[in-house]
Amino acid sequence: QVQLVESGGGLVQPGGSLRLSCAASPLTFSSRPVAWFRQAPRKEREFVAAVGGSGGGTAYADSVKGRFTVSKDNAKNTVYLQMNSLKPEDTAVYYCACTSFSSTYARYTSSRDYAYWGQGTQVTVSS
Repeated sequence: QVQLVESGGGLVQPGGSLRLSCAASPLTFSSRPVAWFRQAPRKEREFVAAVGGSGGGTAYADSVKGRFTVSKDNAKNTVYLQMNSLKPEDTAVYYCACTSFSSTYARYTSSRDYAYWGQGTQVTVSS
């Protein structure tokens, strides 16, 4: 059974940083697009960032562009989301998701593109 496990969430002050991690077993991330989504209370789940497979590109929501960086470490089979200059509106549960297919593209921004999901990790930005 495929498992995606997120970690690294927590409470941080506005302007601070966090790094989220997503590890998978037994599937491997290397050739697959992997994305981060988030869901705030009483809001729809939204796309945050994605990284393509096999050295492919990255994609970001406009709201996080320039502040968040998504990366993949194939040796550790882990995807990261580095979040800087955090704002209160970034408060949400963050989910890692992976496709069931291989692609170098990171253009998959719909939750329907992703077959496998983690359980989520809470990020709270507050003073």
